[in-house]
Amino acid sequence: MAEKTLKEEKLARDEAAEELRTLADEIEGDGPADVQIGNKTVSLSPPSTIAYEVGVRESSSILRGNRETITVKMDWKPE
Repeated sequence: MAEKTLKEEKLARDEAAEELRTLADEIEGDGPADVQIGNKTVSLSPPSTIAYEVGVRESSSILRGNRETITVKMDWKPE
């Protein structure tokens, strides 16, 4: 069974950076990582090594203008 919890919002740059720092602090170290998604807390169990991927996409469109997207993906099998 797959369960997906998602939160989308617009943030100021410093707020987005703070969200990433909070996530990094939870993943760092030993033990569970509690991630707050909206009004829900998800407890994750990352092992000592995780798969990490970062991708950047730049696109331009005459009608929609330029757009940049960064995607960060981390996955693992829980311990």
